[in-house]
Amino acid sequence: MKDNLSPGISDDIRHDSAEKHVTGRADYTDDLTEPQGTLHAYLGLSKCAHGRITRLDLDPVRAAPGVIDVLTAADIPGVNDVSPAGNHDDPIFAEGEVRFWGQPIFAVIAETRDQARRAAALAVVEYDALPHALDPIAARDAGMGYVTDPLKLRRGAPEVALATAPHRITGRMVIGGQDHFYLEGQIAMAVPGEDEDVVIHTSTQHPSEVQHMVAHALGVASNAVVVNVRRMGGGFGGKETQMNLFCCVAAVAAKKWHRAVKLRPDRDDDMTATGKRHDFVADYALGFDRQGRIQGVSGDWYARCGFSADLSGPVTDRALFHADNAYFYPDVELRSHPMRTNTVSNTAFRGFGGPQGVIVAERMIEEIAYALGKDTLEIRKANLYQNGQLTPYHQEVEDQILPRIFDELEASSDYHVRRKAVLDWNARGGVIRKGIALTPVKFGISFTATWYNQAGALIHIYSDGSIQLNHGGTEMGQGLNIKVAQVTAEALGVDLSRIKITKTTTEKVPNTSATAASSGSDLNGMAALDACDQLLARLTGFAASAWNVPADQISIGETVRIGGETMPFADFIRAAYLARVQLSAAGFYKTPKIHWDRAKGTGRPFYYFAYGAAVSEVSVDTLTGEYEVDRVDVLHDVGRSINPAIDKGQVEGGFVQGVGWLTSEELWWNDKGELKTHAPSTYKIPLAGDRPRIFNVALADWSVNREKTVKRSKAVGEPPFMLAISVFEAIGMAVASVAHYRECPRLDAPATPERVLMAVERLRGGGTAA
Repeated sequence: MKDNLSPGISDDIRHDSAEKHVTGRADYTDDLTEPQGTLHAYLGLSKCAHGRITRLDLDPVRAAPGVIDVLTAADIPGVNDVSPAGNHDDPIFAEGEVRFWGQPIFAVIAETRDQARRAAALAVVEYDALPHALDPIAARDAGMGYVTDPLKLRRGAPEVALATAPHRITGRMVIGGQDHFYLEGQIAMAVPGEDEDVVIHTSTQHPSEVQHMVAHALGVASNAVVVNVRRMGGGFGGKETQMNLFCCVAAVAAKKWHRAVKLRPDRDDDMTATGKRHDFVADYALGFDRQGRIQGVSGDWYARCGFSADLSGPVTDRALFHADNAYFYPDVELRSHPMRTNTVSNTAFRGFGGPQGVIVAERMIEEIAYALGKDTLEIRKANLYQNGQLTPYHQEVEDQILPRIFDELEASSDYHVRRKAVLDWNARGGVIRKGIALTPVKFGISFTATWYNQAGALIHIYSDGSIQLNHGGTEMGQGLNIKVAQVTAEALGVDLSRIKITKTTTEKVPNTSATAASSGSDLNGMAALDACDQLLARLTGFAASAWNVPADQISIGETVRIGGETMPFADFIRAAYLARVQLSAAGFYKTPKIHWDRAKGTGRPFYYFAYGAAVSEVSVDTLTGEYEVDRVDVLHDVGRSINPAIDKGQVEGGFVQGVGWLTSEELWWNDKGELKTHAPSTYKIPLAGDRPRIFNVALADWSVNREKTVKRSKAVGEPPFMLAISVFEAIGMAVASVAHYRECPRLDAPATPERVLMAVERLRGGGTAA
C-alpha cells in the first residue's frame, strides 16, 4: 500500500480517513461540537398500521421534565411534505390519519435527548383502525393501487414465443427486503442563523435535496439553507431521501426557538420509521428450446413500496432494466407493479432494484438447467448477450466481456474440478450436502432519471501552492474523496499531500445529484478534471506569456518546467498569483449519449455496463438448514481502476452485504403491521464469522472502459452486490441434491435456515414448489 505522496492512477492508495476511522478520530455529525444551548428533538411514532387519529393528547408530553414544547403538522411554516418525487404524499407529520406503524405524528423538543425520548412515550394517541395491507399481493388483491406509474418493457412477440417454445415453465419467486443497517444512523443538527438562514449538519447522500426540502418546510428560498456533510458512517441508499424528515424537523424547531436542535433516533425507531430495500413478488413465464436457449420471457414484478412513492418509481423501473441480467431474451415483456402498502415507504438501496431483477433472471436459468438436467453454467453461457443484441429496453449491448471473465474465472477457481467433487460428495449421501454455482452480473451505469447525470466541482489553488478540492459527491466510507483527489493530483501533476479534501457543502457546489447509482466517481471525477483543465490552461498561458516560450515547452507539476528553466510548484503559483492569474475554477460534467423515453420503454438509459462473475461453494446441513460459505472466487470488471485497493474493498463489502440480503437478513411484520425485526437482536446482518472461509477477489486488470469515463474506469459501488447470488444458487444446488437434482428447489429469499430446511423436506417428500 503506497503512502499519499506522488500517487498515480491505478495505485493502491489508502483511504484518506482510514486511520481516523479505526482510531475513532473521524468526526461524524454526532461528534460535532454542539453550540451552547442546543436542544434535542425526538419523534413520536404511530402504533397503528392504518387508522384515523381520534384522540391526540400531548399535554403529558409538554409537562414532562425538560420539555420545551411539541411540534406537530400545524407548526410547519411551509409545506408539510418531504416526498422526493414531488407527489406531495409523504408528510413530515401525519395529519388526521396514519398509514403505517411507525409514522411520525409529532416531535418533542427538550433540553436533553433523554428527556425528549422519555417524554415522547407519554403521548396519548387513540385510533379508529382501518383496513390495512402489508405485502404487495395482499395490496393488489385489496385494490390498494399503485404509488406511482408502472412500467412496461416489450420487444418482439413474447406471447408467440412462449406458445411455440418446446419447453415452458411458469413460477413465482418471493424476494425479501433489507435494512440498510449502517453503523451511523439517521441524524441532523440544525443551527439557526440571522434572517431566514439555517445551517444543517447531517449524514445524507443528497445535500441538495435536503436543502430543497428544508427550504420548502420553512417556506423560504433554497439560498437560505446550507447543508454540510463531512462523512457518513454508511449510506447504501438509506440516506438518499430518508434523511429529509430528520433535517426538516430539526430545522423547523431551530428556527422556531432560535436555538440549535439535534435529532438522532434510537436504532429501533430508526429501523421502524425509515424505508428499506423493496420486497418483491415476481411471477415469470419462460419458453426455451432443447439446448436451453431462452426463446421468450414474460414477467410481473410486484413491489412492496409502502404508503408513499418515495423512489419506488425508479427502483421498480430498474428492476425491469436488470431482469435480463446478462442474458438475451429474443421476445420479452416485463411489467412493474409498484404497490401501495401500509408499511414504511421503501427507498433506495445498493443496486436500486437491480438485484431484485437479476435474481429472477438467475432463477429462470436455474429452472432451465434442472428441467434439462444440465449444469447451470452451461445454460448461462448458452444465453449470454452477444454484441449487437438489444436489451428489453432496446439498448444495444456493445461492450460484452463476460465470455473472457467466465473463461478466466473458471480456470482460476478450478470450477469444473470442484463441481465434479461436489457431485461426488453429494452422491455419497449424508447430512452435509454441498453446492457450487458461478453467476455473472451485467449492470447498467447511470441514473435512469437523466437529469441527475451531472456534477460540479470547485478547486482552489492558494498562493502557497496548497490546493483545496470541493465536489458535489458525499463520502460514506466508499473512498470517493480519495479517488477524486487522485484524479486531481494526477491532472495537476502534484503530490496528493498538497490536496485538502473538504466537506461537501451546498455553499460551494450547488444543485448536486445524490451520491448514488454507482456514479460518484464517474460524475465528480470528471467535474474535477474539467476544473483542472481550466486551471492548467490559465497557468500555461501565464507561463507562455511571462517567459515568452511556446506552450509545448511548458510542463506543470511538482517541478514546473518552462523552456529550459525549472522551479518548484509553490514558487510558480506565487508568481501566478502576483501576476493576478485566477487560481480557482468551477468544473462541470454531464454524462453524454444517454436518453430514455419511459412512455415508449426505449432508449439508452445507461452510458455503459459493468461486468463481473463469482463462483461460490457452500455446505448445507440438511437436518437443520444451516449452511456455511466455504469458498468464493470473484473476478470483477472496474475498467482501468483508479485505486485497486479501494475497488477491491468495494467488491468485498458489496458481496458480503449481498450475502446478508439473500441469507440472514429477514424483515418481518406481525399481522397488526408492526415491524418486529427492528434491532440487532432480531435482525441479523453478516458478522465476521460469516465471511467466506476462502475469499479470493481479483479485478479484471485488462479491462478498459470503451467510453470516455474518468481515466477509463468503471463504477464499482453496486455491481458486486449481485455477485452474492452465486451463494444463493449454490445453496439451491445443495438442497436439490436430496432429490437427485430432478427439481428446481425454488428457494425464496432470504434463504434462512428455516426456508432451506423446509425446501429440503419438501423435496425429500416428493412435493413440488408452489
